[in-house]
Amino acid sequence: MTMPSQGLKPAIAPPTLWICEHCDTVYRRRKLARGEVARCVRCDAILARHHSIGVRGMFALVITAMIAFVQANIWPIVTLGLNGQQISATLWGCIMIMWRSHAEVVAVIAALTLFFFPIVKMGFLFWVLAYARQRRRAPGFRWIMVMLYRVGPWTMSEVFVLGALVAIVKAHMYFEVAANPGIFAYGVLMLIITAFSSIDVRRLWDITEETPA
Repeated sequence: MTMPSQGLKPAIAPPTLWICEHCDTVYRRRKLARGEVARCVRCDAILARHHSIGVRGMFALVITAMIAFVQANIWPIVTLGLNGQQISATLWGCIMIMWRSHAEVVAVIAALTLFFFPIVKMGFLFWVLAYARQRRRAPGFRWIMVMLYRVGPWTMSEVFVLGALVAIVKAHMYFEVAANPGIFAYGVLMLIITAFSSIDVRRLWDITEETPA
C-alpha cells in the first residue's frame, strides 16, 4: 500500500489519487494486480479493487439483469394448492394482496425495494454505460452517479429470494407448493446483482471524459 499523502483533501479525487470516503485520507493511486484490494491504512475501508470486467462486460450484465427483471415480474413466483384448488401469484399480485389486507407499509416497502429501486438503478446503469463504451459521459452523468450511490443499498432482490425460499419450505407443511419460473428469474437476478456488487462503478469517472458542449 502506498503511504498517505498529507495535506491533500480535494472534493473530488484527481486521476492520480485515491481519497478514502470514510476518513478523507489521500493516497497515490497505483495499478492493482488481479485479485488485489487496496485498503485504507487508517480505517481499513476499501479504496479500490482490481476489476477484470470492462465497460462492455458491465453493459452486458445490465442488459441480462433487465431481461431477468422483466421475466421475474411477468411470471408467477409460486403456486399454492389446497383441496384441489391452485392459486398462482406474481410479485405485484403479492403486493396487492398485502395492500388489500391493510399491510400498506409492508406493501409500499416491497414495491420500492423489489421493483422501483431496482428498475431505477438498472436504467441509470444502462444509460451511463451506453455512453461509457465510447469513453464519453452521458448527459446528467454527475447526478446519476450520485443517485446510484444512494439507491444502491435499497435494492433488496437477494433478500427477497432468500425469504421466498424459506417461505416456500415452511408453506410446504400446509399446502402443495410449486416454485414457478418467476422465482428462478429472481434467482438469476440475485446472482447478477451479487456479481455487480463487487464492481466499483466509480471508476467510470476515470475511464470517461466530459462530452464537449
